[in-house]
Amino acid sequence: MINRLFLDDEDMVDQIWRLQHMAYRLEAERIGFRDIPPLMDTHETIRKCKEDFYGCLNEDGELIGAVATEQEAPDTITISRMMVHPDHFRKGIAGSLIQHVLDLHPDVPLFIVSTGTKNTPAVALYTKYGFVPFDRYEVAPGVELTTFHRASESSH
Repeated sequence: MINRLFLDDEDMVDQIWRLQHMAYRLEAERIGFRDIPPLMDTHETIRKCKEDFYGCLNEDGELIGAVATEQEAPDTITISRMMVHPDHFRKGIAGSLIQHVLDLHPDVPLFIVSTGTKNTPAVALYTKYGFVPFDRYEVAPGVELTTFHRASESSH
């Protein structure tokens, strides 16, 4: 089950921070770039961010997957973070989180997400959920990010 996560809950912020560091360290290795922004986060920067977090908790109440979104304009939602505990890869958690975000915002015409071009599992996941490559750009020598867009069903 996916729940809204509240950043005024210190234990939850700690769980987000730990999950984020586990998941994004693997992405950093996969794309060959250690300085990805989520690895620079502290408990404080997470607590003060303006993102909405949703998470999947196991039966013990431990966070095993989370997604964060930002809505900077009424017509666009950006998926700013996607993370799954490595012990829970390939169980459909990331897909469930994406579907939750899409279901929460049926009237938003555009969803945006970015990932390392070399992060083939993430690229496959976003493509599976209807995201299409929109732009690619180099963030450091030899490190390329791809931005994906997904138009909502109602905007077709």
